[in-house]
Amino acid sequence: MSPRRRTIPLVLVTVFVLMPLLEIYVIVQVGQVIGAWWTILLLVADSIFGAWLLRHEGARAWRALRDALQAGRLPSNEIADGALILVGGTLMLAPGFVTDAFGILLILPFTRPAFRRLLATAVARRLVLDVTRPGPGPQGPVVRGEVVDDD
Repeated sequence: MSPRRRTIPLVLVTVFVLMPLLEIYVIVQVGQVIGAWWTILLLVADSIFGAWLLRHEGARAWRALRDALQAGRLPSNEIADGALILVGGTLMLAPGFVTDAFGILLILPFTRPAFRRLLATAVARRLVLDVTRPGPGPQGPVVRGEVVDDD
């Protein structure tokens, strides 16, 4: 089994089991410190701020994408920013302080470049072809020969 196939179940367990448990723990801890109603109010205010931030930064990323395309540049940073803003906005929709904090980090324009570099590294790692590893190729026997061109 490849290392990537071994990490997928670990990532799924983390996302679907450990993250909700961590969110519940943090919400309960905050609720014990500031009270239940203040915690609920803070979660609602956090969601409203996240929606505003998502709309503001999403519009900004869309303008940057349009400008890059009109200038004839490859919009790689703009596409990465759009993806990070989309993921950050999705995290902001989930109730909880941990996912909201991570979502805000993905959306904010001064923290996004660090995550853009991580995303570029992850994408590049998946796109690089490893020629030393046997993979799908021509089926059947390989006939060695020489091409002779009569022209």
